[in-house]
Amino acid sequence: MRGNEEQQEEVFSYISAEKRVPEEHPLRAIRRMTDEALRGLSKKLDELYAGTGRPSIPPEQLLRALLLQGLYSIRSERLLMEQMDYNLLFRWFVGLRMDDRIWDVTVFTKNRERLIVGEIAERFFQEVLKQARAGALLSDEHFTVDGTLLEAWANRDSFREKQDPPTKGTGTRGRKLLRDTHESSTDADARLYKKSAASMAKPSYLGHVVTENRNGLIVQACVTRSGQRAEKEAGLSMMAKLPSRQDARRTLGADKAYQDKDFIEGLRQGRILPHVAEYAANAKWPNWLTRKERRHPGYEISLRKRKLVENVFGWIKSIAGLRQIKLRGVQRVNWAFQFAAAACNLVRMRKLLQAV
Repeated sequence: MRGNEEQQEEVFSYISAEKRVPEEHPLRAIRRMTDEALRGLSKKLDELYAGTGRPSIPPEQLLRALLLQGLYSIRSERLLMEQMDYNLLFRWFVGLRMDDRIWDVTVFTKNRERLIVGEIAERFFQEVLKQARAGALLSDEHFTVDGTLLEAWANRDSFREKQDPPTKGTGTRGRKLLRDTHESSTDADARLYKKSAASMAKPSYLGHVVTENRNGLIVQACVTRSGQRAEKEAGLSMMAKLPSRQDARRTLGADKAYQDKDFIEGLRQGRILPHVAEYAANAKWPNWLTRKERRHPGYEISLRKRKLVENVFGWIKSIAGLRQIKLRGVQRVNWAFQFAAAACNLVRMRKLLQAV
């Protein structure tokens, strides 16, 4: 017998959002890891808010909402609020009840500066990393470094001559470069840069990551202004921040862009074996590895493992939506990049912990 379609709405619903989300849903594991990381941030979040006055929207809910935006490739915070209004899965993940009113989209703009000043993205990233370390998912000896271009929210035509250019340039022998004399009127921190001779120079930043070679998890992430030396300097800086054992000799894999004398000497001074890809023997650029480093038993393994970092950049730029980042200023871009790196680790850790 054919059933009749009834349009009358129910007055009450006795099934909570918690019961509507399947036990095997991927977001459940991510929610558990996220909540544990946020508990570690509780004291720091207390310091960012006044002790009196009207209660704010819980920052934990704001961070979970931003995490959803990256996980589900939602291109704007306005669309995120629209999804949260009718998507029960999103309401459950953020921690909203069925009848809670959705926030105005400007809450992200008003609270982002507070979270940036408190370095919440970096601290959240480190809390997620603690869980990976507790689950024995990280290697503490073998790493890979690489950088990627992040397009800035600016146009090439927005570059204008500086009102007060510096007297000395930052190029070779004090030569003035374009970044010394011109800047974008919409994003002063963005620089015209291209990673290859075949591409067009675009207003951009450089995002850098260090991944461990066991499972390809990110252990360090940062953003710098674009420049020829930025990748090498960021690589040395990030490796210096990594904890190391006294009896462990760390290795670092990298592509040919890191085949630089100063970079490799910096790794040696930090007791890190450089496993950097080399140019062909007839290339016009020199190679700086010694014969012993080239014949190290882990050298070929590092060269194979270094390609895992491309999966990280693919996720951050395609899924998390940072191919062209909408925030302006290196501090804001760095905040968004580190938060996206934490989200990338959460997705990977969910699969790894299930396989354990």
